[in-house]
Amino acid sequence: MLAKVVAVHSSPQHAFSKADHPSIELIEGHGVKGDAHFGVTVKHRSRVARDPTQPNLRQVHLLHQELLRELAAKGLAVSPGQMGENITTRGLELLRMSVGTRLRIGSTAVVELTGLRNPCAQIESFKPGLLAAVLDKANDGSLIRKAGVMGVVLTGGLVYPGDEVVVVHHPLKYSALHPV
Repeated sequence: MLAKVVAVHSSPQHAFSKADHPSIELIEGHGVKGDAHFGVTVKHRSRVARDPTQPNLRQVHLLHQELLRELAAKGLAVSPGQMGENITTRGLELLRMSVGTRLRIGSTAVVELTGLRNPCAQIESFKPGLLAAVLDKANDGSLIRKAGVMGVVLTGGLVYPGDEVVVVHHPLKYSALHPV
Protein backbone atom coordinates (compact mmCIF):
# COMPACT_ATOMS: atom_id res chain seq x y z
CA MET A 1 0.00 0.00 0.00
CA LEU A 2 1.27 3.45 -0.89
CA ALA A 3 1.59 5.96 1.93
CA LYS A 4 -0.69 8.94 1.41
CA VAL A 5 -1.67 12.30 2.83
CA VAL A 6 -5.22 11.99 4.18
CA ALA A 7 -5.73 15.65 5.11
CA VAL A 8 -3.80 18.89 5.71
CA HIS A 9 -4.34 21.46 8.44
CA SER A 10 -3.08 24.76 9.82
CA SER A 11 -4.08 27.50 12.23
CA PRO A 12 -2.68 31.01 12.63
CA GLN A 13 -3.55 30.86 16.35
CA HIS A 14 -2.13 28.65 19.07
CA ALA A 15 -5.20 26.43 19.25
CA PHE A 16 -5.39 22.74 20.08
CA SER A 17 -7.10 21.76 16.81
CA LYS A 18 -6.29 22.98 13.31
CA ALA A 19 -8.68 23.64 10.42
CA ASP A 20 -8.78 21.45 7.30
CA HIS A 21 -7.52 23.08 4.10
CA PRO A 22 -7.45 22.04 0.44
CA SER A 23 -3.64 22.43 0.58
CA ILE A 24 -0.83 23.77 2.76
CA GLU A 25 2.47 25.27 1.71
CA LEU A 26 5.65 24.07 3.39
CA ILE A 27 8.43 26.66 3.45
CA GLU A 28 12.05 25.53 3.75
CA GLY A 29 13.44 26.08 7.24
CA HIS A 30 10.19 27.56 8.57
CA GLY A 31 7.30 25.09 8.40
CA VAL A 32 3.68 25.54 7.33
CA LYS A 33 2.98 28.97 5.87
CA GLY A 34 0.38 30.77 7.99
CA ASP A 35 0.57 28.32 10.91
CA ALA A 36 1.20 29.48 14.50
CA HIS A 37 4.33 27.29 14.64
CA PHE A 38 5.88 28.82 11.49
CA GLY A 39 9.43 30.04 12.00
CA VAL A 40 13.11 29.29 12.41
CA THR A 41 12.99 29.55 16.21
CA VAL A 42 10.68 27.68 18.56
CA LYS A 43 7.03 28.82 18.64
CA HIS A 44 5.59 26.40 21.22
CA ARG A 45 4.55 28.77 24.01
CA SER A 46 6.06 26.86 26.95
CA ARG A 47 9.35 26.47 25.11
CA VAL A 48 9.40 30.14 24.09
CA ALA A 49 9.00 31.05 27.78
CA ARG A 50 12.13 29.01 28.62
CA ASP A 51 14.32 30.08 25.70
CA PRO A 52 12.91 31.84 22.61
CA THR A 53 16.19 31.38 20.71
CA GLN A 54 15.90 27.56 20.50
CA PRO A 55 15.74 26.16 16.96
CA ASN A 56 12.24 25.17 15.86
CA LEU A 57 12.32 21.37 15.64
CA ARG A 58 8.50 21.33 15.58
CA GLN A 59 7.82 23.07 12.26
CA VAL A 60 5.51 20.31 11.00
CA HIS A 61 3.40 17.86 13.02
CA LEU A 62 2.48 14.58 11.29
CA LEU A 63 -0.07 12.14 12.69
CA HIS A 64 -1.00 8.73 11.34
CA GLN A 65 -4.67 8.04 10.55
CA GLU A 66 -4.19 4.57 12.03
CA LEU A 67 -4.06 6.21 15.48
CA LEU A 68 -7.41 7.89 14.85
CA ARG A 69 -8.89 4.48 14.01
CA GLU A 70 -7.37 3.00 17.18
CA LEU A 71 -8.91 5.82 19.23
CA ALA A 72 -12.32 5.34 17.57
CA ALA A 73 -12.21 1.65 18.54
CA LYS A 74 -11.81 2.85 22.15
CA GLY A 75 -14.85 5.10 21.84
CA LEU A 76 -12.85 8.31 21.30
CA ALA A 77 -13.93 9.86 18.01
CA VAL A 78 -11.19 12.20 16.79
CA SER A 79 -11.14 13.64 13.27
CA PRO A 80 -8.06 14.62 11.26
CA GLY A 81 -6.69 17.95 12.45
CA GLN A 82 -8.34 17.81 15.85
CA MET A 83 -5.10 16.76 17.56
CA GLY A 84 -3.29 19.75 16.08
CA GLU A 85 -1.39 17.99 13.33
CA ASN A 86 -0.53 19.69 10.05
CA ILE A 87 -0.50 16.50 7.99
CA THR A 88 -2.57 13.39 8.59
CA THR A 89 -0.99 10.36 6.87
CA ARG A 90 -2.01 6.79 6.09
CA GLY A 91 0.27 3.82 5.51
CA LEU A 92 3.40 5.01 7.35
CA GLU A 93 4.71 3.68 10.65
CA LEU A 94 5.75 7.16 11.72
CA LEU A 95 6.45 6.23 15.34
CA ARG A 96 8.98 3.55 14.33
CA MET A 97 11.05 5.83 12.12
CA SER A 98 14.46 7.19 13.06
CA VAL A 99 15.45 10.73 13.84
CA GLY A 100 16.73 12.09 10.54
CA THR A 101 14.36 10.10 8.33
CA ARG A 102 13.33 12.22 5.37
CA LEU A 103 9.90 12.09 3.79
CA ARG A 104 9.02 13.49 0.38
CA ILE A 105 5.45 14.68 0.65
CA GLY A 106 3.74 15.48 -2.62
CA SER A 107 5.84 16.38 -5.63
CA THR A 108 8.57 18.47 -3.97
CA ALA A 109 8.30 18.97 -0.20
CA VAL A 110 10.80 17.14 2.03
CA VAL A 111 10.40 16.94 5.81
CA GLU A 112 13.09 15.57 8.13
CA LEU A 113 11.81 13.93 11.32
CA THR A 114 13.19 15.42 14.53
CA GLY A 115 11.21 13.67 17.26
CA LEU A 116 7.92 12.82 18.89
CA ARG A 117 5.08 15.05 19.91
CA ASN A 118 4.82 14.94 23.67
CA PRO A 119 1.10 14.86 24.52
CA CYS A 120 0.13 17.44 27.13
CA ALA A 121 -2.83 18.26 29.38
CA GLN A 122 -4.56 20.10 26.52
CA ILE A 123 -5.30 16.69 25.01
CA GLU A 124 -7.28 15.71 28.10
CA SER A 125 -9.10 19.06 28.09
CA PHE A 126 -10.06 18.47 24.46
CA LYS A 127 -11.50 15.01 25.12
CA PRO A 128 -11.47 13.24 28.51
CA GLY A 129 -9.63 9.91 28.27
CA LEU A 130 -7.61 10.95 25.21
CA LEU A 131 -4.33 11.54 27.08
CA ALA A 132 -4.29 8.00 28.46
CA ALA A 133 -5.25 6.63 25.05
CA VAL A 134 -2.25 8.24 23.31
CA LEU A 135 0.20 6.96 25.92
CA ASP A 136 1.24 3.35 26.46
CA LYS A 137 3.92 1.39 28.31
CA ALA A 138 6.59 -0.75 26.70
CA ASN A 139 7.59 -4.10 28.21
CA ASP A 140 10.53 -2.39 29.92
CA GLY A 141 8.15 0.12 31.55
CA SER A 142 9.17 3.05 29.36
CA LEU A 143 6.52 5.43 28.08
CA ILE A 144 5.30 5.12 24.49
CA ARG A 145 3.99 8.38 23.03
CA LYS A 146 1.61 7.88 20.10
CA ALA A 147 0.51 11.49 19.36
CA GLY A 148 2.54 11.86 16.16
CA VAL A 149 5.94 13.03 15.05
CA MET A 150 7.55 16.40 14.46
CA GLY A 151 9.81 17.54 11.67
CA VAL A 152 11.54 20.40 9.90
CA VAL A 153 11.10 21.43 6.28
CA LEU A 154 14.20 20.79 4.16
CA THR A 155 12.53 21.50 0.82
CA GLY A 156 9.35 23.49 0.44
CA GLY A 157 6.29 22.79 -1.67
CA LEU A 158 2.55 22.49 -1.74
CA VAL A 159 0.94 19.49 -0.03
CA TYR A 160 -2.54 18.23 -0.88
CA PRO A 161 -4.77 15.45 0.46
CA GLY A 162 -4.12 12.39 -1.68
CA ASP A 163 -0.44 13.20 -2.22
CA GLU A 164 1.98 10.31 -1.94
CA VAL A 165 4.46 10.18 0.96
CA VAL A 166 7.78 8.46 0.25
CA VAL A 167 10.70 7.78 2.58
CA VAL A 168 13.63 9.24 0.62
CA HIS A 169 16.32 8.88 3.28
CA HIS A 170 16.96 6.44 6.13
CA PRO A 171 19.85 7.44 8.41
CA LEU A 172 22.70 4.91 8.42
CA LYS A 173 22.31 4.42 12.15
CA TYR A 174 18.84 4.17 13.71
CA SER A 175 18.12 6.71 16.45
CA ALA A 176 14.77 6.37 18.21
CA LEU A 177 12.46 9.36 18.20
CA HIS A 178 12.17 11.19 21.53
CA PRO A 179 9.97 14.15 22.49
CA VAL A 180 11.05 17.50 21.05
